[in-house]
Amino acid sequence: MSPSGYVEQRFEEAIEGELLASGWRRGADNYSQQYGLDSAEMFAFIGATQPHQWAKLLAYHGNDPNVAQRQFAQYLARQIDERGPLDVLRRGVKDKGILIRLAYFKPAHAITDDALTLYRANRLTVTRQLAYSTSNNNTLDLVLFVNGIPLATAELKNPLTGQTVEDAKEQYRTSRDAKELLFARRTLVHFAVDPDLVFVTTKLAGERTRFLPFNTGSNGPGVSGGAGNPPVGASGYRSSYLWEQVWHPDTWLDLVRRFLHTDRESKALIFPRYHQWHAVTRLAEHAARHGSGHNYLVMHSAGSGKSNTIAWLAHRLSSLHTAPVVDDERLRPNEPVFDKVIIITDRVVLDRQLQDTVFQFEHVPGVVQRIDKDSAQLAAALQGETAKVVITTMQKFPYILSQVQGLKGKRFAVIVDEAHSSQSGDSAAALKKVLLKLGSDDVDASGDLLTASALARGRHETLSYFAFTATPKQKTLELFGTPHPVTGEAQPFHTYSMRQAIEEGFILDVLRNYLTYKSYWKLANANPDDPEVDPKKAGAQLARFASLHPTMQAQKAEIIVEHFRKHTAPGLGGRAKAMVVTGSREAAVRLHTAIRKYVDLHGYVGCDSLVAFSGELEVDGVAHTEARINGFGEGELPERFAYTAADDRHAGTPRAKQAVEYRILVVAEKYQTGFDQPLLTTMYVDKLLKGVAAVQTLSRLNRTHPLKAQGDVFVLDFVNEAGDIAAHFRPYFETAATTPTDPNLLYTAQHAVTGYALLVDSEMQAYAEALLAAEAKATTDTGLQRAHAALYRFTEPAVDRFKALAADDPEAADGFRSALRDYTRMYAFLSQVVPYHDEDLERLYLYGRALLNRLPRRQDPSVDIGEVTLTHLRVSKTGAHDASLTPEGEQMLPGFAGGAAGPQHDPEKVALSELIDLFNDKFGIGLGEADKVWVEQQIVALAEDGTLEAAAMVNDESNFGVVCDRRIEDVILSRHDDNGKLMQRYLDDATLRAQLNQFARKQAYQMIRRRKGIA
Repeated sequence: MSPSGYVEQRFEEAIEGELLASGWRRGADNYSQQYGLDSAEMFAFIGATQPHQWAKLLAYHGNDPNVAQRQFAQYLARQIDERGPLDVLRRGVKDKGILIRLAYFKPAHAITDDALTLYRANRLTVTRQLAYSTSNNNTLDLVLFVNGIPLATAELKNPLTGQTVEDAKEQYRTSRDAKELLFARRTLVHFAVDPDLVFVTTKLAGERTRFLPFNTGSNGPGVSGGAGNPPVGASGYRSSYLWEQVWHPDTWLDLVRRFLHTDRESKALIFPRYHQWHAVTRLAEHAARHGSGHNYLVMHSAGSGKSNTIAWLAHRLSSLHTAPVVDDERLRPNEPVFDKVIIITDRVVLDRQLQDTVFQFEHVPGVVQRIDKDSAQLAAALQGETAKVVITTMQKFPYILSQVQGLKGKRFAVIVDEAHSSQSGDSAAALKKVLLKLGSDDVDASGDLLTASALARGRHETLSYFAFTATPKQKTLELFGTPHPVTGEAQPFHTYSMRQAIEEGFILDVLRNYLTYKSYWKLANANPDDPEVDPKKAGAQLARFASLHPTMQAQKAEIIVEHFRKHTAPGLGGRAKAMVVTGSREAAVRLHTAIRKYVDLHGYVGCDSLVAFSGELEVDGVAHTEARINGFGEGELPERFAYTAADDRHAGTPRAKQAVEYRILVVAEKYQTGFDQPLLTTMYVDKLLKGVAAVQTLSRLNRTHPLKAQGDVFVLDFVNEAGDIAAHFRPYFETAATTPTDPNLLYTAQHAVTGYALLVDSEMQAYAEALLAAEAKATTDTGLQRAHAALYRFTEPAVDRFKALAADDPEAADGFRSALRDYTRMYAFLSQVVPYHDEDLERLYLYGRALLNRLPRRQDPSVDIGEVTLTHLRVSKTGAHDASLTPEGEQMLPGFAGGAAGPQHDPEKVALSELIDLFNDKFGIGLGEADKVWVEQQIVALAEDGTLEAAAMVNDESNFGVVCDRRIEDVILSRHDDNGKLMQRYLDDATLRAQLNQFARKQAYQMIRRRKGIA
């Protein structure tokens, strides 16, 4: 043997030695290439565990063991071919009416040692250098069998021989025929292994075989870090967790029993990634040792496979029993930890996936139930015995308190999909009230509803929360995080970082190619006078005027479309798509319109766009909805946008029901979170992005696709700086933590409210009692709303006192409102974290919420900036950046901000012209004659034309247009030196001419009549 071969053999021997020490057996040369089974091990298992069943089967064959074994081996091979090895191992086979088990799995609880006898009789064998083929002499380094059925193969490489894990992958791709029986219909998973790294695949497909990383992370499992595995001692292997943990007999059988499953849509076998397996087992182990009553935050990045992780965790928790040794005196060993598992989510796909996955494990229908009707259905599911896993939304819980009986004392695991701070406060309190059944007929020992309401907000020993999110806010960390044993900082219980997901190739880095543009502009005050204005409000209107100006929109549309055509459209074989993110519904409508006009004007194909926004909006006197603009219902948009003509061409036959392929999606708020479209490669940002919203919005681009590479991903940003966006991403690149909030802040806020002497205890008490009694009886959303409306009479005296204070001292009234808003906001959060159980705090919160809705607002006069024109504009590229992050470890999120906005004060007003000068100094740097806004020049010229002024005074806008259109061309020709290029386009392009005429006459008409004081 060569020295290199000896080195590789030592690696193989070390792995085999660890497996044998942990309970595996060394496989003999008994593998049948015909059946794909190790019959000797299989019959040894059957004989040891099912002698009576085998005796019956043997009798069918004249008690001839050779015939019986041959016939059964043939039958079992056919069953595996038809059903797959997973189903056969889980359910066994029936031969001539006799059930033969092929594996026994560990029971959920083991009260006596006898319960484990059959489980311990499983025969797990590892065979080295298995000759598996009838057509060649190839061998496999390791094959793992369970009771004679081969489930896994491994190719081992050692860098000391000049080969690495990459060579193992290549060996599977090029030297292992996927049509061989062992690969095609027996083994489930294949490992490529070297001393440092592990990769895994569940399907061999020649050169198309895709291996996924199966590594712990550069800093170890469950903590922040990048790809790979952490270093170990000089004599160890970084990849030793594979055979020491994952291939341990107990773990391996548990993976077969409760993790491996077939995806419903792709039909592919799913083998968990390391972090998924580690998170589920660690969460379950902690709950088994410590029981219910604990919160867990799982900070798993996009691309982590969260849906599968939740499915595996829900199934595990639904049958979880306390450990034989527990760490809590209130627990008894080997008892169910939870009576129900409740998943809070808005995603229907998670329901379908859970139903299918759990059925593969249990083969019993009804274990998973989605609540898709009403609160009565939810109440029935919570009380029933069949459904162990209930999927619902947070909104259904406030209405079922009166319908639920007998829940008190039951233990619940609540899995929160996409946890965020809105799942604190009233919705979470309502959920806890239902699950604890605190209310009208089941209150705590003090016997009153108010105390029960306060108790329902905090943590409870019968409720455990398992919260999943990639981007936890500070509140989320404090609500669900685990306190550090030394510092007390709230941290995630388990982390799979954005950094690791990027480095492992499960998501793309959206900050790598970041283009920034900036808008430079100047305004002119065209008002006859120079009004004094509130600088804050008028400033916002001036900025909005510039942002929504047709010329600004037209320039941005041109940049977007030309960039899309040059950089995006050719990508992914002509499938690439783009999203345009705007700051308001009006901006979305205007920019979408500008994009369509620009595309139509130039006759471009392949740039069709859609718009997405909620509700109805009036723009320029026309009512718009998303459906009216797009031409189909809102619910159809994701599917319509997903369609690609290239896929039809590739398939050879049309598959789609639509004729148009949409490549650009313009959005306002919608589709910036939770929208999973892998064909998105480019995002055009025309909105200020901050914090979690920046991460969630830009992360729409990070989904992978077989045709999508890192270089395909672009962000073109009109508003934000690349460095600012990178700073928003940093807390979520690896992991985050936060410092706990001082609970006494709440008492400070309480005193701030009561110090105004506007609230009376007896009035608050009467309201709270009536409210809680009404909520306990309400069974529907409508009923609850009516109950709340009827209770407003309790707030009337306080409202009258507030009005009197506002008339006498407006600033004091504003101070009270701010203090009350601050208190209710703070209590909604802190009461989930700190067990106050304080009736005074709860009463003030319940009453304060209602009172805030009734307090009359201080009159806030609107600001009219009047006639302002955009005189100069340039939208220019300011840089191309690589804003990718570098590792910096844990990031601290700032603590809870307790202060609310202070009282209002009358602002110091400034002249509008002065404010415009300040804006021009800020946004008009470097603008010159070449940047003059040509259209605005023509409008001003038209408004100053004597003929048109006379016509505008005596005609409506429609009749004015007849006169105006005849004069527009004369005015433009008289000013041709201002912008000859655009003037030539105006004269040559009838479409552009009609559009500009319509816009110009409308603006000129309104300008003339405003100057003359005519509405």
